[in-house]
Amino acid sequence: MVPDLDRITDLLDLLGSPQRAYPSIHITGTNGKTTTARMIDELLRAFGIRTGRYTSPDLESVTERIALDGQPIDPARFAEMYDEVAPYAEIVDARHPDRVTYFEFLTAMGFVAFADAPVEIAVVEVGLGGRWDATNMLNAPVAVVTPISLDHVGILGDTIAAIAAEKAGIIHPGAIAVVASQPNAAADALRSRADEVGATVRWQDADFGVRSRTLAVGGQLLDIAGVGGVYDDILLPLHGAYQAGNAATALAAVEAFFGAGERGRLDIDVVREGFAQVTSPGRLEVVRRGPTVLLDGAHNPAGAAALAAALEEEFDFDRLVAVVAVLDDKDAAGLLGELEPVVTEVVVTANTSPRALPVDALAEVAAEVFGDDRVTPVARLDDAIERAVALAEGTGVVGGGVLVTGSIVTVGEARRLLRRGGS
Repeated sequence: MVPDLDRITDLLDLLGSPQRAYPSIHITGTNGKTTTARMIDELLRAFGIRTGRYTSPDLESVTERIALDGQPIDPARFAEMYDEVAPYAEIVDARHPDRVTYFEFLTAMGFVAFADAPVEIAVVEVGLGGRWDATNMLNAPVAVVTPISLDHVGILGDTIAAIAAEKAGIIHPGAIAVVASQPNAAADALRSRADEVGATVRWQDADFGVRSRTLAVGGQLLDIAGVGGVYDDILLPLHGAYQAGNAATALAAVEAFFGAGERGRLDIDVVREGFAQVTSPGRLEVVRRGPTVLLDGAHNPAGAAALAAALEEEFDFDRLVAVVAVLDDKDAAGLLGELEPVVTEVVVTANTSPRALPVDALAEVAAEVFGDDRVTPVARLDDAIERAVALAEGTGVVGGGVLVTGSIVTVGEARRLLRRGGS
């Protein structure tokens, strides 16, 4: 990653600035970005708006990153987009000392696909940070900031304030910033940026938020206080208090786009319809029963803490075995520490990423957190899942479960393996 916008600016100029063909909602933060993007997308489509959605990373196929009307772009169309952008990328490569990056290329493809569709609005998640992210060419009228915590410290900074300052870069002059609950240091950085550019900020807990939540079959029932009024009896088919927070943030973003607040509440029946259709693959996703196998892409301590709280509140496992594989730049000790109170034992392994933390190194970290007797190292992810299932079913335990977590890469590979196995 090279921290500048020179190549993407040049590339999009050559392509005719496709990102200017539609308004957008731009989303940054540390955790919850993709799910919040999917919620915003569903709500907008429930209101009859044709959407484009750009998220990252992908779980199983790169085509997932570019979605039209809620569906991943067709592989043939993806190839056409590549062929359309490639000649211009070659021109840009010849002009700059650094070549167009993989993410910059994909971002240009997404923006072109949305302009060609055409979409009425794009819902776009940043790749990393905000200020120097290729998606920040949008200058979006609505900027969303999900909860910020320590992550990517080698690139974004080693303090909450520094990371928030980078992410605040997506807040542009005149925009409405919809901000989820934040640590004080992050809130201060976001407030400073908004003041600097004259943006309006809508804060969770002050301007919008979750009034109440109760567990329901397949998810939870919410009452959400929006900017334009109260939205009650919202069925959200996802687990965890953090997903309720994501829902409140998503609704506030859609309100901002439609100008709700000044105009009152949005149509509550349409809002209910939109939320009822929300899915979040790889986020506390149940992919198998007997024993229950859950997938969750938590990859930092904050994400693991939210996952642990949801597991404790909404699941009743007598024995929960975690399969964990992480990337080498992540806080593995912090992540495992958050999971330890709710996990019986852990099977440590590695995914196929070249950045995967080696199994032996992860096993050493896990042993410090769980103790040697609760840690089993297994070289391959498929064997690790099989081992975890056997452990969950062992000694006649009826309420056994398996959790696969530690990385989006890990979860994507597990999804493919479990589907291939007929689960």
